[in-house]
Amino acid sequence: MTGLLVRRAAAADFAAVARLTVAAYEADGQLKGESGYAVALADVATRAASGEVLVAVDEATGGLLGSVTFVLSGTPYAELCGPGEAEFRMLAVDPAAQGRGTGAALARACLSRAAELGCSAVVICRRDGFAEAGQRLYERLGFVRTPERDWSPLPGVELLGLRLELPVATPVG
Repeated sequence: MTGLLVRRAAAADFAAVARLTVAAYEADGQLKGESGYAVALADVATRAASGEVLVAVDEATGGLLGSVTFVLSGTPYAELCGPGEAEFRMLAVDPAAQGRGTGAALARACLSRAAELGCSAVVICRRDGFAEAGQRLYERLGFVRTPERDWSPLPGVELLGLRLELPVATPVG
């Protein structure tokens, strides 16, 4: 998408990121009967203290289009990643901005960040039965299902594990 900038969220962005993330999850039907997760989604300051919250903004208007949380193994928000791996979570795109490449730009920013940090892979999970657009996006990016990483945080909530092996950097010289 042209005119899209992905950057690290500033504290001034946190309230807007919280509103957008909760709205995106609600629009997708993922928060029905799960008010506790809405609270976690809205706690952007804690996410930012534990990882990197990235935002996608429209360069022309400055409007927030989406956000994602990037984390490393051993940090509080890491659910699936092991040593040498990175993970991203809570990928959310404003329902009014969906279909413009925002989710792909945020996911690619996480993959780039993981590569910069020397990670061997990026792992994620997605909720079974939801976000079919997300499923297609992850397939296009090269993520593969890793059923051994599937898990359930609550009864009736099944999360499917996915992994993308990152290219090994070739030393210069």
